[in-house]
Amino acid sequence: MEGTEELTVGGVLARTFDIYRDQFGVLVGAALLVFAVEAVASFALPAALAAVAALISIVLTTFYQGMVVALVHDVQDGRRDSSVGDLLRSVSPVVVPLFVVSLLAGLGIGIGFVLLIIPGLFLLTVWAVVAPVTVLERPGIFAAFGRSRELVRGHGWTVLGAIVLVFVIVLCAGIVAAIIGTAVGGGDEIEAVVGWLLNALVQPLAALVAAVLYFALRPREPAADPVTYGGYAPPV
Repeated sequence: MEGTEELTVGGVLARTFDIYRDQFGVLVGAALLVFAVEAVASFALPAALAAVAALISIVLTTFYQGMVVALVHDVQDGRRDSSVGDLLRSVSPVVVPLFVVSLLAGLGIGIGFVLLIIPGLFLLTVWAVVAPVTVLERPGIFAAFGRSRELVRGHGWTVLGAIVLVFVIVLCAGIVAAIIGTAVGGGDEIEAVVGWLLNALVQPLAALVAAVLYFALRPREPAADPVTYGGYAPPV
């Protein structure tokens, strides 16, 4: 799926679930590692610091998106040989800018939702592919946000629709985790573990949507220059 003429919510989600099914082990394995941090934070932080926990969640989600885009790039090339180690190594050259981008995106989107919800939705939409841009195009921290907005321009409703549908899936998983944790008993520790496991199952979907959107929004490369990413040089 590449080229904006094919960009639909249904197409994005279909491609997302196809890759999720084919790369389930790698995606979930990497998610278990990354989102263990969120599980610890949700257990350790008091309820009064729920906003901090939410910020940590957004940062980790954006960071994980950066990892998963390398896998989707392989799939685009017809290769399906990524491992958990490959995903971790794929972000090592850009780990600092990716972390800063994740933090800034988390702060901006979080403040937007706190202020009036609509600004948060707007930023969530225009920054939807900032992590893939950071990993593959490496334009610089602040330029990555502008590049993401440039790619999303004209397709905002489709991008938001795909994000919202996946958010509903993640939200439902969170509700299920709370119900299971309460039913099983064992206190906050059990709830944190159950939430971590379910998070590892559903967060790959959010990361895949960002990566699939990136390749769908990216202008189709000319045949004479198949490795040009929207005017930016890809990593070598």
